[in-house]
Formats: sequence, C-alpha cells, structure tokens
Amino acid sequence: MPSRTEAILLHIRDNIAFARQIVGERSASDFEHDRIAFYAATRCLEIVSEACRRLPEDLTARYPTIDWRSIKAAGNIYRHEYEGVEERIVWTTVRDFLGDLDTAVTTELARLEP
Repeated sequence: MPSRTEAILLHIRDNIAFARQIVGERSASDFEHDRIAFYAATRCLEIVSEACRRLPEDLTARYPTIDWRSIKAAGNIYRHEYEGVEERIVWTTVRDFLGDLDTAVTTELARLEP
C-alpha cells in the first residue's frame, strides 16, 4: 500500500496525464466547443489542485520555482467560481503549465522507490 505522500503524488501524476489526454491535439477552438472535454479537464485540474494542498511542506519547499500558491488557489475557483472558469485558460493550463509540476512529481515518486 502506498504511503499517503505517494498516493497524493500518484493522484497528481494520473490527473495531469488524464488532462493531457483529454486536451490531446485539440485546438483551443475545438476544446472550447467540447463541453464534456472542458468539464473533464477542469475536474482533473481541480483534483491536482486539491492534491497539491495535501503535499508535505518539505516536499513543496524543494521546488521553489513552482507556484504552489496559485495551483492550490485554482481549486477554489474551479469549485466556487465555476461560472468564471474559461475554456481557453483550462486548455492553456493543460497544454503549457503542467510540465514543471509533472517533473517534480516524477522526481518525488522516484525518490520514494526502494
């Protein structure tokens, strides 16, 4: 059974991968017109945000270039200000802004291997 931290990291990794799969090679315009894809990708980002809130501080401190505060705050927008979530911002986030987080998660998962 994975440790709590490992489980959290796996949730982040899996939801980044799923969001990327959902967005795929769609253009921003195509994504904006696909409500199911938009909802699914937004849910993935919501899970990533919530999971990042649960990471230990010593882990996040190892990655000072990642904007943890914004990642954590985004979940509040997805949950409570959902009517203001824009399709193009979700598309851009998935396409362009998950790389550093994904790399950090991969690095941390490798550190946990026996």
